[in-house]
Amino acid sequence: MLKKGILASLLVLLFAGAFAERRQVMLDKVVAVVGGSSILYSDVADYAHQLTAQRRQQGYTSDRDPMNEALEAMLTQKLLYNQAQIDSVTHMADIPSRVEEQVQQMVESEGSIPALEARYHMPIYSIREMMRQNYEEQAYAQAMQQEVIGKVTIIPGEVERFYKSIDRDSLPMIAEQYVYAQITKFPKSMKEAKQRTRERLLDLRERIITGKAKFENMARMYSQDPGTMMRGGEMDPTPLAGLDPAFAAALETMKPGQISEIVESQYGFHIIQLLDRRGQLYHFRHILLLPIFTSEELTETARSLDSLADLIRKDSITFEKAALEYSDDASSKMNGGVVSNHDLLERIYSFNVDVRQTVTKFLKEDFAYAPDDLHHLMQLQPGEVSDAFLTEDIMSNKLAKIVKLVEIIPTHVASLNEDYLRLEEMALSAKQEQVFREWLTKKIDAMYIWIAPEFRNGEFENKHWVK
Repeated sequence: MLKKGILASLLVLLFAGAFAERRQVMLDKVVAVVGGSSILYSDVADYAHQLTAQRRQQGYTSDRDPMNEALEAMLTQKLLYNQAQIDSVTHMADIPSRVEEQVQQMVESEGSIPALEARYHMPIYSIREMMRQNYEEQAYAQAMQQEVIGKVTIIPGEVERFYKSIDRDSLPMIAEQYVYAQITKFPKSMKEAKQRTRERLLDLRERIITGKAKFENMARMYSQDPGTMMRGGEMDPTPLAGLDPAFAAALETMKPGQISEIVESQYGFHIIQLLDRRGQLYHFRHILLLPIFTSEELTETARSLDSLADLIRKDSITFEKAALEYSDDASSKMNGGVVSNHDLLERIYSFNVDVRQTVTKFLKEDFAYAPDDLHHLMQLQPGEVSDAFLTEDIMSNKLAKIVKLVEIIPTHVASLNEDYLRLEEMALSAKQEQVFREWLTKKIDAMYIWIAPEFRNGEFENKHWVK
């Protein structure tokens, strides 16, 4: 759903070919140096191959030489990484979790660790270390880029000027949008399900405290946090401001080695083990469990909403009144059930939601967090109400839901009156890109950069790379 616009990142180089199946290269060599970082010919070639293959799959090509395009993207990432080190920029990426997740996917793809090692001609620990270095460089580069563009703002006058600057024949088309309402219902047994979850966590906590099990082993076996479970529940050192308030409050009172009581957060139920504290950064493990319902409990909830949907169709009650009286969704029930992106914005911006970004018109691509909603809406005509269906909310809590298609807004040329927020996003993105390019040019001029002679005549978007 609609998010604050940022640059289309040049930093998609997770591995830059480091984990593509290596071709045997007789004479690899350094083709560029940025600050203290070098770029190998094989990495440029691998990334150029990835760009070409991706574009063929998407059905288009680029006029630029893929080798030069790949090299410039890698030069940009290396510069951002080096500048982040100079400026002491920090990042919040959970690199160990990302590495472990990727390693597990690679092991599953190959069938075993020995098979993975044989394919890439290196031991598993070397694969992990190379991945860690690549992820770390990317994380620092992204943090540096965000440092540059994060404070860029835009005012209404700039949005209007941006709109008027676009040639009438080039105005963006806004694809079909949906406005819809919902009534959600958690199972009546939510209290019992929460109690069952608490009891499961208490049992795990008891086994850990008495020495019958290790915290990290229990996290790998039982935690429902996919980002940390494979790491034994471990998170990178994190400030309290980046955590759920209830989780942070519990963590703040703990001592290293201590295991918390049960903590209920917006994400579910946790037990936490504080590993250490470094200034304002807390290093910890946790186990997350979500309430679990029986099939009968979920089916009963859906049946009750089906009965309500029948009453709405018979005009015995309006959808708006039914939402107000029966819906469990606090952010929509007061608005006749009309859905907005408020919950998603809260999750992205940690409750610091700018109300100006709240929208009720959704493109199909905006339903990434609610695919079940889109599936049922596409079967309705405006004014119709769906049958009840089981789904999950943004926090992965199971619930039942009925939806009403309020309006379909046809594909149309963007206008200031109807599409201001999307035009504001485009204008902000354009301004951020301009600010970033100006900053990049200054840093290119100030940083040591060497490019091999055979690449110096290449087509670079920023002409300052070649000095």
